Amino acid sequence: MAERSRYEGMTTNERLFDAGILQAFSDAVSTRDRAEMIRLLASVDIEEPAWSADTILQEPERYGL
Repeated sequence: MAERSRYEGMTTNERLFDAGILQAFSDAVSTRDRAEMIRLLASVDIEEPAWSADTILQEPERYGL
């Protein structure tokens, strides 16, 4: 049986907040630092961090960033 993530059932924002990195993620979006976004998303067990980062960078205002 696969180990469950402590973040299971949380939204991306909830995961980032819980990990204490929501502001760091917001800063990475503001500076369009894709590599840092991917690193932060991966650290909270987002399954496809590159896809998520690219999607957010296309329309950051849609995601409140």
